[in-house]
Amino acid sequence: MTAIQPSSVAMLGQFAIALEKLNWDPNDEISVEIAGVAVTGTATNPDANPKWAKPFGTITYQNDAFIIIKNKTRNPVVSSQPNPDLKQKHSYQGEQK
Repeated sequence: MTAIQPSSVAMLGQFAIALEKLNWDPNDEISVEIAGVAVTGTATNPDANPKWAKPFGTITYQNDAFIIIKNKTRNPVVSSQPNPDLKQKHSYQGEQK
């Protein structure tokens, strides 16, 4: 078993403080995602140099990658509503249905 490093404990402590400030509940469903990545989207020649032409679908984490923590419990899905103050400026000349 790998021992937890003190620096990891400090990071987890900062994470716990942030969640406490947001008043997130320990029972909330969260998802953790990594953003700031590059994904190879083109197929390469099998003889290509792998340093410059990574295989299709290779994920590379950038130096400035970041972590997104989503609270799925507190993310209500609300459909957009039309703006009642928006008025049509020109008459519509298209086909009437």
